[in-house]
Amino acid sequence: MLQNMSTADKDVSVCANCGKDNATNTCNKCKMVKYCNAACKKKHRHKHKKQCEEHVRLAAERAAKLHDEKLFKKTPPEEDCPICFLRLPLLESGRRYKACCGKEICSGCVYAPVYDNQGNKVDNEKCPFCRTPTPSSEKEMLKMERKRVEAGDPIAIGKLGSYHRDGRNGFPQYMDRALELWQRAGELGYTKAYTNIGYAFRNGLGVERDIKKATYYWELAAIGGNSQARYNLGVNEEIVGNIERAVKHYMIAVRDGENDSLKQIKEFYSNGHATKEDYTKALQSYQSYLGEVKSPQRDEAAAADDQYRYY
Repeated sequence: MLQNMSTADKDVSVCANCGKDNATNTCNKCKMVKYCNAACKKKHRHKHKKQCEEHVRLAAERAAKLHDEKLFKKTPPEEDCPICFLRLPLLESGRRYKACCGKEICSGCVYAPVYDNQGNKVDNEKCPFCRTPTPSSEKEMLKMERKRVEAGDPIAIGKLGSYHRDGRNGFPQYMDRALELWQRAGELGYTKAYTNIGYAFRNGLGVERDIKKATYYWELAAIGGNSQARYNLGVNEEIVGNIERAVKHYMIAVRDGENDSLKQIKEFYSNGHATKEDYTKALQSYQSYLGEVKSPQRDEAAAADDQYRYY
């Protein structure tokens, strides 16, 4: 008795040249058509050329569309300070990385008095989050950071990469090692590391200068929410005349507090490359960002010491 066979149960690959079944030799360009062998592929080439080019074009368009959907989607929000639960400022001077616990804490909470569980004021030379005493020397700080690197902390790994790039804190200047560490940190979610790799390729630091690779790493960083990388992508698009794409990048960066992007949109509005609506939305986005990161505690820290500036 014959049994019914589904399409999935039988090989339906047919040679485009001779019509025989079980063709396994795929067109190298479009990957859509199969042949028995190289001879059939060569014989059919002139007939398939136009169709092949169309397949390749459509595949490229689909890939570009999917890429842009990913690139221009809403970026992940900046993390909150683990103490005051307000959004962390974009500027690095408005936050501090604590190697003791691996937390990034806003300048306001770093500057503010520290209290124990009973509400009593305690030594301010302690981490506001984990209460570990602040390292008394650079050597002690680096020892803490090494432990964080061993624990797989992406920020600590990224910082170690920067030490090797600059040849500071006792580390040799070694760009290969810096790039290796940044790659690892980026894969663990530290988007600034990908931004740094992008700068290395743009400027030819330890690698051959390659704008395409720089753009690739900035795109990885931007997709992960890094506004500096997003701004760089906007500049790239502006340079080659893709103003519409540049505006899209700048608008996203402004939402994350990138002030230079706001300036670029203002300039676009002035010369007619952006609409009044674009500029209004950009201003509103930036004001919204400031509302999320501002606090009396952070203002107090910034007023007391310029190193705590956060916007």
